[in-house]
Amino acid sequence: MTGLEAFSLAGQVAIVTGASHGIGEGIAIAYAAAGADVALAARNETDLARVAHEVEALGRRAVVIRTDVSDLDQCAHLIARTNETLGAPSILANVAGVGRRKPIVDVTLDDWDYIVNINLRAPFFLSAMFARDHIARGATWGKILHIASMTSFRGYHDLSVYGATKSAIVNVAEMQAVEWADHGIRVNAIAPGWIETPMTATMNPSRKKWVEDHVPQGRYGVTSDIGNLAVYLASKASDYVTGQTYNVDGGFTAGHPWPHLAQ
Repeated sequence: MTGLEAFSLAGQVAIVTGASHGIGEGIAIAYAAAGADVALAARNETDLARVAHEVEALGRRAVVIRTDVSDLDQCAHLIARTNETLGAPSILANVAGVGRRKPIVDVTLDDWDYIVNINLRAPFFLSAMFARDHIARGATWGKILHIASMTSFRGYHDLSVYGATKSAIVNVAEMQAVEWADHGIRVNAIAPGWIETPMTATMNPSRKKWVEDHVPQGRYGVTSDIGNLAVYLASKASDYVTGQTYNVDGGFTAGHPWPHLAQ
């Protein structure tokens, strides 16, 4: 398959966790715009209903499935409910994620468990549930997307546990890609930089200015920057791509712009 047709998700069913806002919402809308029906999972049903309306406005089906991904029973229900309402899922985007900013010496076991259970345990086991369902049906084509981070590759103050989970996600994508290749499942990750979301909207102005000064493109990204790549990685256009992590950060991890000094 070649040309724009290779990027179509028509006829596919996608599950997106963390779909109630931010990057998860952006990916869900991008999948729908590309032709997929979407199961929307998160804890906030009110926000999910709003996103479902956006998906339906694009002519696609949507189902809201309230899910706390830290509860593996709810993850299993998410897979089962998607099958019941939309049909067999062929795409899974693990977007749900959390963080708590603390110095390493102040991190508690509760902090660790809360972040690890959502950012790492959930995508690991939800992907396994997705793959088990895929294999049991004898399916031969599927896509899994994980969300990594700039903290997968560099250290930042007060983000130690978050960074540990996001570093691990890069390896999880590699391991799953290798293990499930024989079953036609491709697994990749996106590592976003600073993206305009409700979370970054509350950022201290001086910190926002620092970001703009150090990102080569001089701006924050938007959720469609992630969504567009997510569509490619979910489509047949990327069928020979697996086990990879893509930085979408305006060039930040490549380097920082040199100050424009007066001559």
